[in-house]
Amino acid sequence: MITNKSLTITVLFILSLVGAYSIYQPFLLSLVVAILLTMATYNFTKKLIVQTRSRKLSAAIATLFLALIIFAPIIYLATIGVGYLSQMDISVINDVTSTLRKYELPYFKDWMSDEKIAGYLKTATSYLTTAGSVGIGFVKNMLLVLVFYFIINFYGERFFELIRALMPVSRIRSAKMIHEVSSTMEVVFYSIIVTAIFEGVLFGAMASYYGFNGLLFGVIYGFASLIPIVGGAIVWVPVSLYAWTNIDGETALVIAIYSVIVISIIADTFIKPLIIKVIKENLLKSTIEINEIVIFFSILAGITTYGFWGMILGPAITSFLIAITKVYIDYNQEENLKEIKINMTGGER
Repeated sequence: MITNKSLTITVLFILSLVGAYSIYQPFLLSLVVAILLTMATYNFTKKLIVQTRSRKLSAAIATLFLALIIFAPIIYLATIGVGYLSQMDISVINDVTSTLRKYELPYFKDWMSDEKIAGYLKTATSYLTTAGSVGIGFVKNMLLVLVFYFIINFYGERFFELIRALMPVSRIRSAKMIHEVSSTMEVVFYSIIVTAIFEGVLFGAMASYYGFNGLLFGVIYGFASLIPIVGGAIVWVPVSLYAWTNIDGETALVIAIYSVIVISIIADTFIKPLIIKVIKENLLKSTIEINEIVIFFSILAGITTYGFWGMILGPAITSFLIAITKVYIDYNQEENLKEIKINMTGGER
């Protein structure tokens, strides 16, 4: 029965949520990502608490660990990568375009005319300007994620106890739902790191063999591999074209074939789901029932829809949908059983 008092409290609670949303809306994405990352590293943080016997110290170590994973490659790219770009001579671009013009391919001469090239450079300049502003926003979001991540880890179980209390289901079911999302995020988090490193090493080793900076191109490819479908091509196509004009056609062909067959097809399509399976079943010994193929496609769908943070949000939304569906089915089954019992005992006479 709804009383005036409970109705008033409910209305005030909803109004407070609306007010909080209007104020904190710019920070919600960073907060949600931090919550999911906290779930992903929950077992790691718990071990740190046992070792350090300090929640504050364990939260600081976990935050530092996350910062190194995220920021170390970005700082490396921002320093070494910019140095490489500053050394790029316009003559290299001219060599590539003049070589491509020699091949009489349909419509190709129109694409590589001086006017088109000028348009490409203008567009590229605008993209770089946009990327700069996006990059600043991305770094700001990263910093906010780290701050929220530290705070949530510091408060630990009390934070998730509050979430469980707010969920409109029993404590057992809410705990089960949080556990399922947490387990999924743990698998996703370590799978993303391992697969990015794996594909980066594959490309970096090949690049190093042909005289390129293997570490730089490995880091670039690792990040690019997170972009669905065309991610790897962003790296290997320019490298192949450069090799074609500055080394030889055979080297360019080997780079292209190696990137497509070994990395894009074998590693990304076939080995990546196996990596997820091994991490889930052997390393983390996770008991979640969500299939590794579902995790793989939820990462793909998340990145396609939400960009970089989609790799975290996609699996989280998918696992939460699966968890809430199970709760809904269990609830309906219980209601049906209650109705059957009532009918059997003659409760509806």
